[in-house]
Amino acid sequence: MTEMARELSPIAREIWDMKYRLKQPDGTPIDQTVDDTWWRVARALAQPEPPARREAFAAQFYEAMAGYRFLPAGRILAGAGTGRQVTLFNCFVMGTIADDMSAIFEGLREAALTMQQGGGIGHDFSTLRPRGAPVKGVGADASGPLSFMDVWDAMCRTIMSAGSRRGAMMATMRCDHPDIEAFIEAKRDPGRLRMFNLSVLVTDAFMAAVRDDKDWPLVFGGRVFKTVEARALWDKIMRATYDYAEPGVIFIDRVNALNNLHYCERITATNPCGEQPLPPYGACLLGSINLARLVHDPFSGQARIDEEELGRLVATAVRMMDNVIDVSNYPLDAQRQEAQAKRRIGLGVTGLADALIMCGLRYGSDAAAARAKAWMAAIERAAYSASIDLAVEKGPFPLFDAAGYLASGHAAQLPEELRARVAEHGIRNALLTSIAPTGTISLFADNVSSGVEPVFSYSYQRRVLLPDGSFRMEQVSDHAYRMFRRLFGEDAELPDHFVTTQELSPRDHLVMEAALQAHVDSSISKTVNVPQDISFEAFRDVYQLAYDMGLKGCTTYRPNEITGSVLSVDQVSASSSPGAAPAATGPAGDYTPMERDAVLPGFTYKLKWPDSDHAIYITMNDIIRDGRRLPFEIFINSKNMEHYAWTVALTRMISAVFRRGGDVSFVVEELKAVFDPRGGQWMKGRYVPSLLAAIGGVIEEHMVDIGFLAPDGRFLDRDPAAAVRENAAAAEGASAARAPAQCPRCGSAALVFQEGCATCMSCGYSRCS
Repeated sequence: MTEMARELSPIAREIWDMKYRLKQPDGTPIDQTVDDTWWRVARALAQPEPPARREAFAAQFYEAMAGYRFLPAGRILAGAGTGRQVTLFNCFVMGTIADDMSAIFEGLREAALTMQQGGGIGHDFSTLRPRGAPVKGVGADASGPLSFMDVWDAMCRTIMSAGSRRGAMMATMRCDHPDIEAFIEAKRDPGRLRMFNLSVLVTDAFMAAVRDDKDWPLVFGGRVFKTVEARALWDKIMRATYDYAEPGVIFIDRVNALNNLHYCERITATNPCGEQPLPPYGACLLGSINLARLVHDPFSGQARIDEEELGRLVATAVRMMDNVIDVSNYPLDAQRQEAQAKRRIGLGVTGLADALIMCGLRYGSDAAAARAKAWMAAIERAAYSASIDLAVEKGPFPLFDAAGYLASGHAAQLPEELRARVAEHGIRNALLTSIAPTGTISLFADNVSSGVEPVFSYSYQRRVLLPDGSFRMEQVSDHAYRMFRRLFGEDAELPDHFVTTQELSPRDHLVMEAALQAHVDSSISKTVNVPQDISFEAFRDVYQLAYDMGLKGCTTYRPNEITGSVLSVDQVSASSSPGAAPAATGPAGDYTPMERDAVLPGFTYKLKWPDSDHAIYITMNDIIRDGRRLPFEIFINSKNMEHYAWTVALTRMISAVFRRGGDVSFVVEELKAVFDPRGGQWMKGRYVPSLLAAIGGVIEEHMVDIGFLAPDGRFLDRDPAAAVRENAAAAEGASAARAPAQCPRCGSAALVFQEGCATCMSCGYSRCS
């Protein structure tokens, strides 16, 4: 075992074991150490090399990964060399959806097949006719793109409930589509399109119309359906993302103008987190240089990254990622053809904030931006040079055309020496750089700062679930922070350049992103976290500044009622989950079950599922603690013996969760998220996707009635009588808000929003990596 393997922190070891370690179907480990994982991946990626050189290249690939200096994306770490029929690509943009029913559902089928292999997907719904437009030949009006997005959303939930690790989708719509206003407002309903990220494709013409206060036509198929004020539409976009963090904005003309492949493709969509604008059937292949592992003499006046060392590492990474294209499986043949015709890769960075801290630079400062830009420029030069060398050795990408490639786009801005070499030899990979979310692999790499984001918190407590169902608390600290403490002691005062997300202005975020974007040929996944009390006018200026700085898009996150609050520093540092109700604790803070009273108050509910001849009876019993009525146990009974085994298992499992105490509202959310592949039922005017979801609705109704939850699902940690009174008032018409952000895997209120994605600081869950 290498020194690095022995140094694995508990959270890194847990993530490796859970996500990247190869195991037999029965759970018996095949990878005995992290070294085994590195060698498995290295040898798999060396297969496209000549047989006589494979082992030498495998050793080279191993060395790049073993020090956590190069981190292939999670799909590669988990899938390469396993023999499984999985894709090593993180995300895809699906094919163009033609505006007819057959094509729409063929697109749905392709999306389902792609998600089944674990790939996130992006779709442009601008091609579908607006709601109310006539459908020729059938004498009907179109239901509009959003109705079909609902179908995609249901498909994604169904794939998840059938066992896929998670679902992630991006939906885009042009700013001149007649249904753009409905698209902007879609997520004001907290229960709608939860499997989608939404982004508006904003054109240069629209931004000019906003600046000049012009009218803006909404057009489809050459027909103007409506004319609006450009500024009013822009303000609708801004107001929506101010209120509930979506939609994001993609400056689509800039994306296409700076695309190296502008001569042979047109982009209208991105992958779910936005770092890869892609053509139809395009795929994103990701990997990150860990800058935090490359700093020499950290926290000294000589702290630096050796650019020659960086260049050698980048060259190895480019070869590894180019080989992935040839060894990966693809959900669809069209995706294989697209990937092999252009051979685009997305090499990025992680650990940027930690590297800056080690070099004594404050994230967001001019000096930090200049240093980050220089590092990214070195990565760009090395990546393009390595890809040109690969073209000499293996040939350029099949659709390479020297005149078209060098005429404009990002390639037109390359140093003249590289342009001359491209003209002479071609280039192996059409696009090379992209900065993706790295939440999980950054935790795996000793909790370095994630991607290009600032550090969220230098130290916090995470809750670890033990085999017996209890919890223990575990300290997690940032890589650079831990290194500083080792060098200077626990009592040393942190220098001024140790800053966290909460201390930065929106401009600080944008300055860093713009510095890096200058040397990134695809795009960057980043979230500008803004304070809840920021004024709407100041918030709107963030997007205008992003456009003026030359960014390809902008994503912000402001704590709000619909999507909840970003985890606060106080919550991170808390010794238990935020807002938890009192529960018995043992040594080291472990939770122990509440003891059952001899007599418990409760209610029995009758549930009639339309697809069953017999009703289901659900009994909810509660326990009284400190004047609060808390759910304690559940019983589910029915004459239908078909349900017997799973209802017994469900009641035991849910009751065990209830007896732990605290915020157990996630039980409701998990049940309500289950979709039956055979279809759900309409109940009380609402579509319920499964019998389990209906049971979840009954549990939620009971929790609201006893004052445990608000009508919107929020956990209520306060006077029970007041909670019941407020719930009754809310039921008469008060508006509901969504629960604070909670991890769908571990249930902790520990999600942070960054890199256009959500990552759990407790268990490492991430929607995007």
